[in-house]
Amino acid sequence: MPKPFNRLAAVAAPIMRSNIDTDVIIRIERLVGNSIRGTLGKWAFGALRYLPDGSENPEFILNREPYRQAEILVTGPNFGCGSSREGAVWSLQEMGIRAVIGSGFGDIFFANCFQNGILPIVVDKAIADGLAAEIEITQGAGRISIDLEAQTIISPIGKTYRFEIDPRRREGLLQGLDEVALTLQRDDEIQAFQASDRAARPWIHFSRKSA
Repeated sequence: MPKPFNRLAAVAAPIMRSNIDTDVIIRIERLVGNSIRGTLGKWAFGALRYLPDGSENPEFILNREPYRQAEILVTGPNFGCGSSREGAVWSLQEMGIRAVIGSGFGDIFFANCFQNGILPIVVDKAIADGLAAEIEITQGAGRISIDLEAQTIISPIGKTYRFEIDPRRREGLLQGLDEVALTLQRDDEIQAFQASDRAARPWIHFSRKSA
């Protein structure tokens, strides 16, 4: 089950390049063979994070203090586009990322975030750019605060922004439930509907007696 998400005040790192796809977040070869969930965090952003000899790239922001402790990413447009790779979300989660704020996301990546306890927040590009600028001004010392219940972001210099989240997805993150678990919360309603529909239209329901 996803880890419940309510409030978070944490170091944030800006990665503002546009169209960072899931292959940049984690390469496909890291998801086959012996690479399993729970071991993927070290491979997140591998092509950016490491030099050809395997050593850390000192120019990559997540290799520098205080951004090594980042739990929030501020991203450029269309983050997480590309192939439908849930491992991209797993790798971010395993390196400690709890939320991603950006002006747009790949649709499947966006949905996978909710399934795995990462909060993706869509804001106007000007807001994302402004947050990134504030992080740079404060050199990462200022925290970004996110309150999912109130649906607010407080920037490193104290500006407050509102954001909107689908109510069902919001509830799932607050409770630490995926879509299956949220559906099972309504099991009584589902069974009541099935019983009513079976009585009203028995001919469309599978019957072992008639099989």
